[in-house]
Amino acid sequence: MSAPGSSLEFTVVHACRRDGSGGSPTAVLDESSMPDAERRLVPARAGASHAVFLAPDGGVRFFTAAGELPACGHGTVAAVALLAHRTGKPEHLLRVSGRTFWGQAVSVGDAVFDAVFDPGPIVTRSPDQSEISEMCAAIGVGPAAGAAIATLGRPRMLLPVTERAVLDELRPDFDRLRAATDRLGLLGCYVYTIPDDGRAAARMFAPSIGVPEDIANANSTACLAAHLGADLRVDMGDRLGSPATVTATVQPGGVLVGGQAAIIR
Repeated sequence: MSAPGSSLEFTVVHACRRDGSGGSPTAVLDESSMPDAERRLVPARAGASHAVFLAPDGGVRFFTAAGELPACGHGTVAAVALLAHRTGKPEHLLRVSGRTFWGQAVSVGDAVFDAVFDPGPIVTRSPDQSEISEMCAAIGVGPAAGAAIATLGRPRMLLPVTERAVLDELRPDFDRLRAATDRLGLLGCYVYTIPDDGRAAARMFAPSIGVPEDIANANSTACLAAHLGADLRVDMGDRLGSPATVTATVQPGGVLVGGQAAIIR
């Protein structure tokens, strides 16, 4: 597909859909000589939050309006699904930020795939009270027990809340949140409900990378699975009108994360 009024060619993949709808619209393009400044313009032109660039050798780069990301979970789901759609092969070797790994996408319908990948090593630590207080104030919740800092590409805070109603009603101060995450060196804040029989809900706020709220954030869900040591199905995107679900499975060597992806246009 071409963006209106331009020769920009891209495919839109809805990553991490729930029950056959929703998901995070993601622009996927073939690698080219496009300058990085222009790559930052692609998400808005494609009606997406993120853009993924695929090289013939399996190299993958991710961009938002704010710049390049070292990793993007739902972008990787979109990339693996599109490669499977193009080639008819389920497994593909990808290279992201110097790391090489396999992704798999199995066809479950017409241009619809169940995709999973290994996001890589996840490191967690306990935040100090000043970090928790600063993030809670920006998010608009009271002090939280059980918060963690998880690093996968970049660190982010995992912040639990007690009830789905609390999660749904969050109205972060995005200017304050951006200042806090920049000061603390964080990607953003992933606020989640305590899992019940492996099911949870979450919202990811990341204004520092140009995404005030993410429809689906697979890498943060992988971080939560690693932190809790449990398999998860996490619902996201409802407040943005695009329901999404991310799955994460704890393995002996790490976590597999993924979701359903549909090649839309």
